[in-house]
Amino acid sequence: MDLLHPLTAFLERDRPATAPDYWYEGDCPRTRQRWRLPRTRAAEAIARRLMQQLAADERYQQEGKMYGVLLAQTPAGESVVLKAFSGLLNGQSDVVGWVPPIPGRAQVSLLEMQTLQQLEQIKQVLIGLQQLPERALLAEQEKAFQDQLNALTMKHRQRKQERDRLRQQYTVTLTGSDLQQVLDTLMHQSQRDGGDRRRLKHQRDQALFPLRQAVADADAQITALKRQRRDLSRQLQAQMHTAYALTNFAGETAALQSLWPTGLPTGTGDCAAPKLLHYAATHQFKPLALAEFWWGPATTDKQPGQFYGACKDRCQPIMGFLLSGLSATIPTEAGPRSPLSVLYEDETLLVIDKPSGLLSVPGRTSNLQDSVVSRLRGQRPHEQYLAAVHRIDQGTSGILVVAKTAAAHRALHQQFAQRQVQKTYEAVLSRPIVAARGLIDLPLWRDPRDRPKTCVHYQHGKPSQTTYELLAASDRPRLRFIPHTGRTHQLRVHAAHPQGLNSPILGDPLYGTDNNTEDPAPRLHLHARAIRLTHPTTNQTLEITSQVPF
Repeated sequence: MDLLHPLTAFLERDRPATAPDYWYEGDCPRTRQRWRLPRTRAAEAIARRLMQQLAADERYQQEGKMYGVLLAQTPAGESVVLKAFSGLLNGQSDVVGWVPPIPGRAQVSLLEMQTLQQLEQIKQVLIGLQQLPERALLAEQEKAFQDQLNALTMKHRQRKQERDRLRQQYTVTLTGSDLQQVLDTLMHQSQRDGGDRRRLKHQRDQALFPLRQAVADADAQITALKRQRRDLSRQLQAQMHTAYALTNFAGETAALQSLWPTGLPTGTGDCAAPKLLHYAATHQFKPLALAEFWWGPATTDKQPGQFYGACKDRCQPIMGFLLSGLSATIPTEAGPRSPLSVLYEDETLLVIDKPSGLLSVPGRTSNLQDSVVSRLRGQRPHEQYLAAVHRIDQGTSGILVVAKTAAAHRALHQQFAQRQVQKTYEAVLSRPIVAARGLIDLPLWRDPRDRPKTCVHYQHGKPSQTTYELLAASDRPRLRFIPHTGRTHQLRVHAAHPQGLNSPILGDPLYGTDNNTEDPAPRLHLHARAIRLTHPTTNQTLEITSQVPF
């Protein structure tokens, strides 16, 4: 596939009929205006064509990495696709047919090479120090001496028991000098036993001292080398972030360091998405859609052929700047960020009545994503601290507790962690249930290969319990749920699973079937109705309720 590949016919044929599943988005750090770019079905289809090409070439099977494709239009109106890889490809940063790295790497290439060599040397020295022969010999001899001490202790314990028995016996049968002579003999035996133990410990300390000193010296070197390694990495990172220059669609160019002065991880700017967006901006291309996927050996959180969004630490912080200046901003699905309903507030905490469809906190792929917390921070700039103490699902409405101080956050978080908070939910299910009340106890597990779902798994799952009570019987019964644990999607899985209630919550897009009916529910019918907790400063019981909106 060439760097620029005409795709006009393909794009027209595969233009998606539904809204994208994912948006690359961010607020510009200068204007605070939000910019967004979708991942569409057409972009995913193009990416799958690239996967087929990668699968046919052995060079792309050895190392796992993120790849990306950007659908765009040239200034002449021609539709094209660009492709990029994250980091290096088979040890190369600039490969024919792929978008080149962002300018700046060449300026620090010599420093990077020298630093990487130094880091490799430090790594080898650390391995040698960690595998020092004296460590194994010390452990072996410590065990041998401990075994001797244990054996001697057992022997002395038995002898002491025998001496105690003899003392009791002779105290009854002997008197005067005879008794004193026997007691002195027993005391001398006890003293000899103590001396034997002290001599063995002294022998141990003399034998182990040089080994312990060698290990302590090696540990001190390890600490110093790790500090040197950290300083070298930070120095390289600072040099690279100063040299890297990004350009956006408003024609602005800025050094990476200036966009996030507090620091970004090493490798920021080397991912596929920033490469693609920078290249498009510098060539006056108009982006249409972007898709990134993992290819190569699987990792603990990445599977080959799966699509992923902007990485949280490296890409998301600069996404707002990179997207700035597109032809028009794309409105968020939720529309204007309206004020939130406050159920309770004092100087330490805030209780919000969260609407359905709004995140509790920004998602992992976007620190600026619309949510209760980000909306509060934007609407309350005078507040020094605002942090959600717990979370409820995006589709769930109702009570969400937000701390206004770090101390309150710690105290409330501890209450949630220790299950000292009682939460009550109300839900409408999609079909009738058998029992009017009961306890659901099912082990829940989040399979990393099937995110974002939670499943019942008796081997890997964590315990989860929910008490329920039928409030109104009908074809779509209304229930009260009281969760005793706080697993992800706990109530939704307990309702839907055959070993639970076997009745998904009405409008559940993950675990239900109601959305396939002729009259689909407009939202997830689950509401956090009440909460009871201990106030973090007054220690008084605080009970908050919220009106059920369905």
